[in-house]
Amino acid sequence: MSLHFELNEVTRKLPKHLHKFIVRQPYEEYTYQNQAVWRYVMRMNIDYLSKVAHQSYIPGLDKTGILVNEIPRMEGMNRILKEIGWAAVSVDGFIPPNAFMEFQAYNVLVIASDMRTINHIEYTPAPDIIHEAAGHAPIIANPEYSEYLRRFGEIGSKAISSSKDYEMYEAIRLLSILKEDPNSTQNEIEEAQEKVEWLQDNLGELSEMAQIRNLHWWTVEYGLIGNLENPKIYGAGLLSSIGESKWCLQDSVKKVPYSIEAAKESFDITKPQPQLFVTPDFAHLSMVLDEFANTIALRTGGLKGVEKLIDSNNLGTIELSTGIQISGVFERVIKDKNNKVAYIQTIGETALASRDKELIGHGINVHKDGFGSPVGKLKGINLAIEDMSPRDLKAYGIYEGEFMTLEFETGIIVKGKAITGTRGLRGKILLITFDECTVTYGEEVLFKPEWGLYDMAVGTNVVSAYAGPADVNSFLNVGKVSETKTHKIKYSEKEKELYSLYKQVRDLRDNKIKDEDKLESIFVKLKTEFSKDWLLPLELYELALQHQFSIQEELLAYLHNLKANKNLENLIENGLKLIKVKEVQV
Repeated sequence: MSLHFELNEVTRKLPKHLHKFIVRQPYEEYTYQNQAVWRYVMRMNIDYLSKVAHQSYIPGLDKTGILVNEIPRMEGMNRILKEIGWAAVSVDGFIPPNAFMEFQAYNVLVIASDMRTINHIEYTPAPDIIHEAAGHAPIIANPEYSEYLRRFGEIGSKAISSSKDYEMYEAIRLLSILKEDPNSTQNEIEEAQEKVEWLQDNLGELSEMAQIRNLHWWTVEYGLIGNLENPKIYGAGLLSSIGESKWCLQDSVKKVPYSIEAAKESFDITKPQPQLFVTPDFAHLSMVLDEFANTIALRTGGLKGVEKLIDSNNLGTIELSTGIQISGVFERVIKDKNNKVAYIQTIGETALASRDKELIGHGINVHKDGFGSPVGKLKGINLAIEDMSPRDLKAYGIYEGEFMTLEFETGIIVKGKAITGTRGLRGKILLITFDECTVTYGEEVLFKPEWGLYDMAVGTNVVSAYAGPADVNSFLNVGKVSETKTHKIKYSEKEKELYSLYKQVRDLRDNKIKDEDKLESIFVKLKTEFSKDWLLPLELYELALQHQFSIQEELLAYLHNLKANKNLENLIENGLKLIKVKEVQV
């Protein structure tokens, strides 16, 4: 099967289950107006952000292959990104948070490759290539920040979601798609907005994924750095938004010192943010991330961690004290009188692993109907099974070929004939396999002899619980691609005619052609047939000014007339300032 993305030293390491989220960059679908929007935004941003962005931003554009005059191609970006150990792939809009984080853990930048329309030139509710490429890419050239992103991906991809998180993801994805599509009806947008708002108000207790998504938003997307009085911008959402990058630094936007408390602060992706968090430096980001990681089931495990996996109703993993890892969809946990895990049960395909490698003979084909095992110590024996030497095991009647009864402190009883055991690299017993086995808890039968061999995982407690499989190769279909696809905008013949004028102007500029008659004919057609367009007149004026064409005064007057529309006033005025500054520099 041929891949639809470029393999290099970085992307070659991606697990196969992430491949399904990658799409071909639709470069031929970018219109010449899209290209002009990219150029306008990039020039505006560089002019302004050179003064207010983190010092890594401007040099980072060069280091990551971001051009000012042209929407970047993935192939070109990858050739440059690999020099700093990263890569880029195209995706369709928002992808599920766990998948997004996992790409990041492999040093791969996911780029929503659709391009914002001119109607959302200052801010787009949907992820687009300006946000992803021109926002995210430049700062990853900073080694300290790059390592923070990688570590964030590692931890974030293990965060456990609640069953409501995916519903929220789908709702936000749909709303962002509808808001960016000029063909959407107001009714469609309002219905989608209402659903997002309802879900936000009814999520209940924030899941681990919701909390780490908050941390991601307040740092990677909307982060400020430095001191509270005069911070600099490093978040991609701010770096890619002409309007919000200016608005965010005003006193009306509250500035708060960045801390773990940001994990509890939710956000509305469709609106400008009323408050932002300021980190003193990138090292502080990593410190807060580590502080947060210490609070989640990845590091705390226990009953609460197993219960989070059950609530998620998604593929997850628990690791026991011996190092054995059980990956599957967890259906049930039995707890003892001390609120400790007594027994765990998965449903459907399950795989066993150690040190993130599947144990031979214990993949999903063997455990296709689920897996259950006691957890804890044996009753009346201080020494845990995992710590027993061969002599200890024999003394307690635990050895191959013998029938035995193992009664756990929790009340779980395992009766059967031990036929083999599996030890890990550190010598601890990971697994004991029984024949003719019965497992009970009080009056309840948890396993019957007629069900076949019984594999009992060994461990006194659950030390870790996290989303996803231990071995990424154990499950072929990890993660789900949304069925809601980004709308491909349908252009009318009239719109295509306008875009052809944009192409003609671009050709004049790129090829340094000095042709006043051509420029004037484009302007005449623009005035008579596309009188609402404001960006192309700016580009015409720039060329006229550059070549000192006599039509420049008429073009300037035309632009001033367009400014009567209050929605266009700032856009045109900022464009004129940029053109005139450039002309003075020349």
